[in-house]
Amino acid sequence: MSVAWFDTHAHLDDEQFDRNRDAIVSDAVSAGVNSILAVGTTAKSSETVVSLASHYLPIFAAVGIQPNYCAEALTGDWDRIVELAGSPRVVAIGETGLDRYWDHAPFHLQQDFFDRHLRLSQELDLPFIVHMRDCQSDILEMLYEAAGRGPLCGVMHSFTGDREMAEKCLDMGLYISFAGMVTFKKSDSLRTIATVIPDDRILIETDSPYLAPEPVRGKRPNQPANLVHTGQCLAQQRGIELETFANQTTRNAQRLFQKVVDNPSKR
Repeated sequence: MSVAWFDTHAHLDDEQFDRNRDAIVSDAVSAGVNSILAVGTTAKSSETVVSLASHYLPIFAAVGIQPNYCAEALTGDWDRIVELAGSPRVVAIGETGLDRYWDHAPFHLQQDFFDRHLRLSQELDLPFIVHMRDCQSDILEMLYEAAGRGPLCGVMHSFTGDREMAEKCLDMGLYISFAGMVTFKKSDSLRTIATVIPDDRILIETDSPYLAPEPVRGKRPNQPANLVHTGQCLAQQRGIELETFANQTTRNAQRLFQKVVDNPSKR
């Protein structure tokens, strides 16, 4: 069985990759990471990931304004996100969500932008990507409100919530994605949660250039090729063969980001 990984969250527009982006993508493919979702965090960042997706065959793009950057958004930035969402290789809306850990943007403004992303996701039938930090109840409240308008399609990115939170998100039809922190020695509870996520709802990511997994923790920048380490950890935790887990999570990502599968010309 061949190994095929899908890194569902990487910030490949980050300046840390400017000098060697070609090598970073090449190393990922050599490691079996054949698909990478480059995720925007601002209007400018979103423009960049769309450009990267047009240049590199393995890369797809997600466009959005991350909650910690909401206060920096200029007039016209949201309209630009809406425009970029129609680009050929854009397969998701986000990164969006809420964050009470950092005090970079007023919470009511974060909620406003989260609502915009959720509504755009439902309008365009594109999945959304949720950032969450220290605000489980706030996230759930807004997700339930959005679910009242219609079905939800999205992923809880770099999940660090508890089992109850995971179950509620799964009940709403969402996917759960794990990043490098699930490999950390002190992340026993997170690994336990990862074992109970259904086979057809679990995803993995690097969140490059952040959160490098063991055994490369602390080495910067983290890169998509390191997804294999997180995959090895979770495959072992779930008691399945590495190849099985790789192909399982890749199929899940392809199902979520349907445009990857539905339109081969977007590859």
